[in-house]
Formats: sequence, structure tokens, C-alpha cells
Amino acid sequence: MIDLIFLLLVFFMLATRFGGQNGLQLDVAGPSANAGGAVWNGPPRLIDLRGEGLALNGVPVAPEALVAALEPLMQDKGDALILRTGEGAGMQELGAVLDLLQKAGMVRILLVE
Repeated sequence: MIDLIFLLLVFFMLATRFGGQNGLQLDVAGPSANAGGAVWNGPPRLIDLRGEGLALNGVPVAPEALVAALEPLMQDKGDALILRTGEGAGMQELGAVLDLLQKAGMVRILLVE
């Protein structure tokens, strides 16, 4: 009888989904996503994420100062940002930067290698 209880316990532990509610929402679109006639507006907004830290348009910037440094370069929160990852940048750092930008209301982020 105890074997059956342990078997059911293991089954329910493996069948349960944990932590699926707090993920990042990503809108993955193909090359035809820009077919609506959207054009680039304003100055360049290139965020480099590397092992040694963040850089905005080639100038090193602290993660907590990134949003403040981006605001003068943007007309509104809907302007596109280019986020480029490099050597030494892990998924955790990428997720942290995406979460930071999403919390600031910046949702048009183009992720490139």
C-alpha cells in the first residue's frame, strides 16, 4: 500500500507545472513583421550586452542607469531598441535587461547577435 502512495506522490510531483506564471512575454515575429511600413525614427539606440557589462551606443552604462540614458534618445516608449548580445553575456543577464526594459514600458526590442 505504501508503494502505491509513493508512486502516486512521484507522479503528481512530476506532472505539476511550477513557475509558469512569471515569464517574459516575447512577441517573436519573422521578417515580414516590418511589412506594415514601419520606419526607424530618431537617433540610434543600440544596447550592447557583453560579459563586462552594458553599453548604450558604445558608451558603458550601469544597468540601473540604462532607462534614464535611453529616455533622451526616444520620442515615446514605443520606439524600437536594438539589443545586441556578445561574448560572455548569459541568459540570466539578458533576461534581467529585458525585464528592466519591459518594466519601464519599452516593448519594441529587436534582439540581434
